[in-house]
Amino acid sequence: MNRTEWWRRSTVYQVYPRSFKDTTGNGIGDIRGLTEKLDYLQELGIDIIWLQPIYVSPQNDNGYDVADYRSIDPMYGTMEDFDELLQGIRQRNMRLMLDIVVNHSSTEHVWFKQSRQSRNNPYRDYYIWRDPAPGGGVPNNWQSKFGGSAWQYDEQTGQYYLALFDPTQADLNWENEQVRQEAAELMRFWTDKGVDGFRLDVINLISKDQRFPDDEGDDLIISDGRRFYTDGPRVHEYIKQLYEEVFGPYQLVTVGEMSSTTLEHCIRYSNPEEREFSMTFNFHHLKVDYPQGKKWELMPYDFEALKTLLSQWQSGMYIGGGWNALFWNNHDQPRALSRFADDGRYRIESAKMLATTLHGLQGTPYIFQGEEIGMPNPNWNDISEFRDIESKNMYRIMIEMGKTPEEAFTIIARRSRDNARTPMQWDYSANAGFTTGTPWIKLDERYPEINVSLQQQDPNSILSHYKRLIALRKKEDVLIDGSYIRLDKQHPQIYAYARQNDRDTLVVMSNFTDQPAQFDLPAQLRDIDSASVELLVQNTEFVPAWENIVSLEPYASYMWVIRG
Repeated sequence: MNRTEWWRRSTVYQVYPRSFKDTTGNGIGDIRGLTEKLDYLQELGIDIIWLQPIYVSPQNDNGYDVADYRSIDPMYGTMEDFDELLQGIRQRNMRLMLDIVVNHSSTEHVWFKQSRQSRNNPYRDYYIWRDPAPGGGVPNNWQSKFGGSAWQYDEQTGQYYLALFDPTQADLNWENEQVRQEAAELMRFWTDKGVDGFRLDVINLISKDQRFPDDEGDDLIISDGRRFYTDGPRVHEYIKQLYEEVFGPYQLVTVGEMSSTTLEHCIRYSNPEEREFSMTFNFHHLKVDYPQGKKWELMPYDFEALKTLLSQWQSGMYIGGGWNALFWNNHDQPRALSRFADDGRYRIESAKMLATTLHGLQGTPYIFQGEEIGMPNPNWNDISEFRDIESKNMYRIMIEMGKTPEEAFTIIARRSRDNARTPMQWDYSANAGFTTGTPWIKLDERYPEINVSLQQQDPNSILSHYKRLIALRKKEDVLIDGSYIRLDKQHPQIYAYARQNDRDTLVVMSNFTDQPAQFDLPAQLRDIDSASVELLVQNTEFVPAWENIVSLEPYASYMWVIRG
């Protein structure tokens, strides 16, 4: 590794500021709340804090609809608060990664307000405008990610603008060189203040097929238009330009959020020789409970598909020289603990098992707030408790399509992004120590039993388990440079893999079920002298022996290293 690749040994902590810590009593988390908890993150072992959007915004999509990229939304505090946060992060030898949204802006942004004034306005070409179809109506059949058409009609100028997400999130036109320069400039504004990197929201959607054709559909890809703007024709050109102008000169750590991407593209996005991003997020492993790729339908997750996808990306990125951003959870996903394991009887074992499984893989691990204490999906009681615009839209659409309110609610309760957005559970005091006021969104009623305070003093807590895993990544080279080998051969209960460099072999095996399981070691690992094998991590009171057949209790997970 060269000096610019320090982030390969790092662990990132994702902060959803609205729900992290409120210091004003208005029920909404703020910048000073994060500053107040920096000691906690330092003690956890975090290297990079990813802070989600805090810019001025109408908050139609919780800050991902940016109205002013250079100003702090008063809801979160002031620029002075931000500077104080940066100083506190620096003092603790951590780094700050800021979320940036440059595929689209809010329709409240001055660029868009100017753009819609007239067809010949200087800002018109900052966005994607098209005439109605020859027979009237939308220019093509592309669908919004949040439901409905991706095109919004503007009465004043008689054209449609493209909005792949909410109607108030207008897609920027990256074909316009001035837009590309604006994006670079606003990133330089924050790096000049001392920000160390960026997470770039849906960045692989910035290049659209300029023919804007109808999506005729086929059996392999959802026919909503995504094939014409995902990893588009000029996307790598645009990102290389950002690298040359901003990422490289400032030596930033960057992660691209890749929507519906491919392994081949992610190798290009994250291989250092390509000079694009440090690493990439992909979401394929989080769609293994989507029937035929449909998010708003339910099915048990496909365990074999999960293992296969993780393995394909591990091997493919390693061979191609790419780098993964590893994650189970984020602000857009239901809690993995409730999706892939047991958030009830075996909640503690399950949370540790998921952590061990992920942190043994190749890439930079990301922890979403609350994951490190085993926060599950909350118990939802009524549709009125939801705040997420996508969830409310889909509830309405499902009922219009014939589902009963009960059926629609059941799906929303399982799938909603709000599952990840309930307040961080700090202690067992009122409102979990999140706020002295009324939280902007409901708290999970189980917070008296699931909170940071209870786990900080417990060496066997989920929190303590995460600390051990984070510390291991800093000292075990095989976690950084080891190749990946899947070991379990489609075992119905167990996911097992090895990481191997020229010195050591790391072995991880996890039972993803509530029944005991046995794992027969493959030939290359049999009859190894147990004196050379060290158990690094376990999540059960039972201490397993290194034997040719290993027994695993429900949701047990073990990590060994075999010294060369």
